[in-house]
Amino acid sequence: MEKIYHHTFYNELCVAPEEHPVLLTEAPFNPMRNRDKMTQIMFETFNVPAVYVAIQIVLFLSANGRTTGIVLDSGDTVSNTVPIYEGHALPLAITLLNLAGRDLTEDNGYHMKETLAYVALDFEQEIEKAKNCSESVEKSNEPPDGQVINVGAERFRCPEVLFQPSLAGMDVTGIHENAYNTIMRCDVDVRKDLFANIVLSGGSTMFPGIAERMSKEIAALAPSNTKIKVIATSPG
Repeated sequence: MEKIYHHTFYNELCVAPEEHPVLLTEAPFNPMRNRDKMTQIMFETFNVPAVYVAIQIVLFLSANGRTTGIVLDSGDTVSNTVPIYEGHALPLAITLLNLAGRDLTEDNGYHMKETLAYVALDFEQEIEKAKNCSESVEKSNEPPDGQVINVGAERFRCPEVLFQPSLAGMDVTGIHENAYNTIMRCDVDVRKDLFANIVLSGGSTMFPGIAERMSKEIAALAPSNTKIKVIATSPG
């Protein structure tokens, strides 16, 4: 870690660290010993005048023009759901879900997932559509080995695992249910604002159609007449 900091200061930024306060970011549930080690290196090795440590997802929400909301960050190995109120994460309600992009890749293959997959608004309806008119969902896929194959229902079955983990043999909740449960763990007075500001982040939220599907699923769980707004920050 020290070598990375050294390279960043002297080779990338070309600055003298002792002349600049430093902002460090961390993931939710980062152990305190890791934070202590980061700040120790900054102060004792690089002699920085000040350090501020922030949760990455809180900064992400701020960069999207919001100070209150819930961020679902789904990457390769885990999905974190972080509720934030007036710029501060609510640590007791943060949840971690062992369901993310790697589970989709292992089940369907990386190339197809990255190039052709999409989230169906209604999974069962899309299945029927594929059965009755396969051409409507079928597309050609050419993996790096050059062997062209036609891909049909697999296009939307792949990311469906995020909503129905049992399709991949996993006994966990879907991302929509996890987001809902996180909101319900928060104080009743802030839930309305959280439901209205659900922001998706991370590579596993880049599938076309995911925001619409999330909105539909959470609306089915939330109290009636609750305003639901899901913001996908990536294409889709």
